[in-house]
Amino acid sequence: MESPLSPLSYQPYLDQLIAFGSQEARKPDLLVAKAEYLRLTGEVFEDDQLFELRMASFLDYYLYDRVSPASGKTPAAELYELRLQSGPPEEANAFRCFTETVHGLFEVRKLGKGLVRLRELHSGKDFDVTERRHMVGLETGDVLEARLIPFAGHLLFSSAFCFHPRVAVKAIKAEAKRRKKKEPERPPVEMVWECARRAVKAERYKQIAVERIYDFSQTTPWLASAS
Repeated sequence: MESPLSPLSYQPYLDQLIAFGSQEARKPDLLVAKAEYLRLTGEVFEDDQLFELRMASFLDYYLYDRVSPASGKTPAAELYELRLQSGPPEEANAFRCFTETVHGLFEVRKLGKGLVRLRELHSGKDFDVTERRHMVGLETGDVLEARLIPFAGHLLFSSAFCFHPRVAVKAIKAEAKRRKKKEPERPPVEMVWECARRAVKAERYKQIAVERIYDFSQTTPWLASAS
């Protein structure tokens, strides 16, 4: 049976979730969450080239990942439960999608018409993402941080990305493989956050070789700092 939802109807539901998650009563918690997120992924400033994408990533983190101290649930889970109680089933199903996102580091395996095939570095699992836009500058073999949202039988990209330099791909893949084998108890998201911090440094410290910034065998003081 064909889903009554269409990938094109994704945005109105997301707008409702964003409005729900940014209500006035949540503003103090949003500020706390933002500080937490920047500690995890590296401080960014408004004049940084990465600023807008990093703020989009923060919003994703807040809506989909961060458990509210007040409710013990993410905003996405809260809204889904509300819609289950008060809305039609197909609307509740749309909001359930926001509780099932896939976030991680991905290698681009294939770029096709309307499709991007990704391989998640920790699990090795492949995902086919529906993407009608031409993703400028993206090539097979690139590594990026992304979030995939299942909607109407498709996987869609959220608006948040962190693109890592091509010269860092080999180091990132090797470190992901090493952690999976040697440190399986570490949450994969720690690698995502560490790479995000390194991306900020690569953007800010142009005088330092990217290979050095993405050298996972050492953490220098300038890399460890959040500013």
